[in-house]
Amino acid sequence: MASTERTTGLTDLARAGFSELAQADAGLTELAETLGRARADIGAPASRAADPDAALHALLRVARRDSEALRGAAADERRWSDLWLLLGASRGFGEFYARHPGEIAALDGGAVRLPTDAELTDTLLNAVGAEAGFADDGSEQAWVRLRVAYRTQVARIALFDLSHTAPESVLEAVAAALADAAGAALEASLCIARTRISTGGPAGQFSREQVDATQLAIIGMGKCGARELNYVSDVDVIFVAGTDDESLVSESRAVDIGTRLAVQTMRGISGVEVEPPLWEVDPNLRPEGKQGALVRTLDSHVAYYERWAKSWEFQALLKARPIAGNPSLGEAYVAEVQPRVWASAARENFVDSVQRMRERVTYHIPPDEVSQQIKLGPGGIRDVEFTVQLLQLVHGLSDEAIRQRGTLPAIDALVAEGYIGRADAAAFARDYRLLRLMEHRLQLRRLSRTHLMPTDPDELRVLARATGLADTGAALLDQWETIKREVRDIHVRLFYRPLLSAVAALPAEERSLSEDQAHDRLAAIGFSDPPGALRHIRALTTGLSRKATIQRHLMPVMIRWFADGVDPDYGLISFRRLSERLGDTPWFLRMLRDSTGAAERLTRVLSGSRYVGELVEWIPESAAWLDDEDHLRPRSGLALQEEARAIQTRHSSIEDAARAVRALRRREVLRTAMGGILGILSIAEIADALTTITEVTIQATLRAVRREVVPPEDDALDFSVIAMGRFGGAELGFGSDADVLYVYRANGVEESRAAQLANALVAGLRQHSEDQRLPLDLDADLRPEGRNGPIVRSLDAYAAYYRRWSLSWEAQALLRSRGVAGSVKLIGAFTDLADSVRYPVSADAAGLREIKRIKARVENERLPQGVDPARHLKLGPGSLSDVEWLVQLLQLQHAHAIPELRTTSTLRALDALATHSLLPSSAVERLRQAWVLASRLRSANTLLSGQTSDVLPADRRKLDGLARLLEYPPHSASQVEEDYLGATRRARRVFEKYFYG
Repeated sequence: MASTERTTGLTDLARAGFSELAQADAGLTELAETLGRARADIGAPASRAADPDAALHALLRVARRDSEALRGAAADERRWSDLWLLLGASRGFGEFYARHPGEIAALDGGAVRLPTDAELTDTLLNAVGAEAGFADDGSEQAWVRLRVAYRTQVARIALFDLSHTAPESVLEAVAAALADAAGAALEASLCIARTRISTGGPAGQFSREQVDATQLAIIGMGKCGARELNYVSDVDVIFVAGTDDESLVSESRAVDIGTRLAVQTMRGISGVEVEPPLWEVDPNLRPEGKQGALVRTLDSHVAYYERWAKSWEFQALLKARPIAGNPSLGEAYVAEVQPRVWASAARENFVDSVQRMRERVTYHIPPDEVSQQIKLGPGGIRDVEFTVQLLQLVHGLSDEAIRQRGTLPAIDALVAEGYIGRADAAAFARDYRLLRLMEHRLQLRRLSRTHLMPTDPDELRVLARATGLADTGAALLDQWETIKREVRDIHVRLFYRPLLSAVAALPAEERSLSEDQAHDRLAAIGFSDPPGALRHIRALTTGLSRKATIQRHLMPVMIRWFADGVDPDYGLISFRRLSERLGDTPWFLRMLRDSTGAAERLTRVLSGSRYVGELVEWIPESAAWLDDEDHLRPRSGLALQEEARAIQTRHSSIEDAARAVRALRRREVLRTAMGGILGILSIAEIADALTTITEVTIQATLRAVRREVVPPEDDALDFSVIAMGRFGGAELGFGSDADVLYVYRANGVEESRAAQLANALVAGLRQHSEDQRLPLDLDADLRPEGRNGPIVRSLDAYAAYYRRWSLSWEAQALLRSRGVAGSVKLIGAFTDLADSVRYPVSADAAGLREIKRIKARVENERLPQGVDPARHLKLGPGSLSDVEWLVQLLQLQHAHAIPELRTTSTLRALDALATHSLLPSSAVERLRQAWVLASRLRSANTLLSGQTSDVLPADRRKLDGLARLLEYPPHSASQVEEDYLGATRRARRVFEKYFYG
């Protein structure tokens, strides 16, 4: 029976959380007997303890030394439960009470409320008998009294912290109380220091009057300054000295006395005594660090910050706050340094320097600690703090609302003012609280400074119980890993946000301007219509909405980026239209603010291209692509085909299907235009994408039209679309026509009926492919007999025509024919027919002469009147037509013998001509350069103006716009003009030598 009862008792102990069951069983019995209480009552609160074994061990140590100190607590159920709770979370306090059992009584009421700043200061000053700034005793014993009183108050703070079921919710209040306790300890230690260095004291060197006349302010930095201190942390301080009476204590003498006071104050906190040190007082954030004077006057501090301070020193000063000593001198110090803190972000490379400093912190973590670091590691506390501080320093220059010392108040201010999104802010604040909670519980464990997640399973279990975040150590680790990933993700997105560097680099005069100043500034940086620009800016930024708030933050930087573009005025008005179309869509402004470059990309495409600006207004959701370069790359032909086929399945009417296909085409052309403007796509990629989009559009429209036009009984009819010209060569640019031929084969359908259906297909295709917003001209002028010939012919009719009537230019045109839509079998048959015409066994000499004659006539007759031939991108000397006609002439002569020349692509044909030595490599390179540059300029003309033009503009502003689209540096109008004219001159010489030669 006894054995059964013992087993049951041990089971109960295990349920309460004990690990060492036999020792716990014996210990509870001993404690009950010592205190004269029932064992059940003694052990009842054990389950509240994170580590019941440690709590019991501490209670036994105290009981063996001074049982009376425990009897009062044991007699009160609430006080006894609180003691278990505290000692179960902190071996450090167990050791403290073993040294000072009498201090247990001071815990009474600690779980209910936190001590105030005034109460903490009064308690610690009373402990050292302070009066008028001097302690009643300057001996080491005074330091012991101070340390005991401090730890007694911190125990009350810890009890309040541990008593909450959601301790992360009281983190701010607990951290503030710890900072207040640290300030009170420094104040009390300073009182002891005054007594020690005064005449008669243990280190007496100065008269009491001189010491009293010496001002010393202790400035709290870091977490203490921000009132977000840990349980055990270095307290960073700066000492400032001054004098109350120059006749009694000169300034230099005050620095000397202040230095002695500072040394003794730090010793009272950190020196080795009977009672262990509280924490390290770290004065190394002072000017010049460890090499600098420990104490300086206010003027000396200011002089240093004006001339020598580095960026990191201003970041450190962000949290500066007087915490002890002379309050008026402390406030004067803060008043002097704070404006310099907020101006520091304007320093050159400020953002980069802060980013590098964070990276150095991570780099210097010992490799075996990286995965354990709660504070310094990736996804740790420092990621949150550095991110918040950088955002504050950059934007706080012009926005006082975010000038907060504490991390959590700063996050609240940043989200309120629109600098970070609500979701990111909520996640950051939640995760920061949880990380700090883990850090607090780790430090409470032994009252030691640590930031490492334990690896020992028992310690992890205790930490899980102490935080209340998980039931097991493994579950706590899983939660921590989730927090780290989330924090790191937000940190990387916000901390490396390009907008930060851009805001920091803004000239001071652009951050806050009067209306007249803004007008002049807009004109100075390149806006042609400053009053209009101001109207748009007001429309975007006026109001109390979150949208207007975020726009106010974005606008100074975006205005600068618009000004760097080709047409700032158009860019700004396009941005306003886009913003109005998107309304309060949350992703848009969040993307501009948080993305790694979306805002700058948007200003580039809007100010650089009317073509894009007009399309973006109709497809506002396209702005989202700017957040990811992959979204600015063309979608594959297969993906577009699948979407187009889905459209046909989804829409039963031809009008609805055609409307959806037109929307697909606009969207994909816009995507390609954006990618081209931003330099993501080459001219070859652009041509390939535009060709694919056009093919898919024609194919999808033809399927919809055929479904409407051709009845089931005539389904045997074959119909195809043949691409010609640059479309056939897969060399389309923006604004290019789509040259086509139409062909049909009756396949048993009555001939007149087949012709009627084929013409209806052509008419329907042309009608439903028309697009007023983004024209698609299906140009059939290259058909046999040109505009005088029938719009569509049967395959037999084409064969008959080419046998009897074909002219040399028609064979030349067929060199670029390629089937793109309709019947695959018919396309194959037409290709065989075209091959027999365009790749003759031997070229007809008369036909070649006719081609040369036509080329000369084209140059004389087809150039628009009044246009400088040298500036015509298509028909001018050395331009597209020269290169293409020379290539095609050589294809007609040699493609039958050289299969590589049987290509519709100009560039691939040039490669083949060089490979087979039909043209020298140097000549091919000159032709290639001219053709590529002319093609790029032709597309750029359309992108810039939104209108198709084949003429290189003479207007310097437009030329500069073209140059910018071709990725020349600003103000390169003359350079792009010289490059084009030079390239075409060289190509013309090659053309004349090999075409007419």
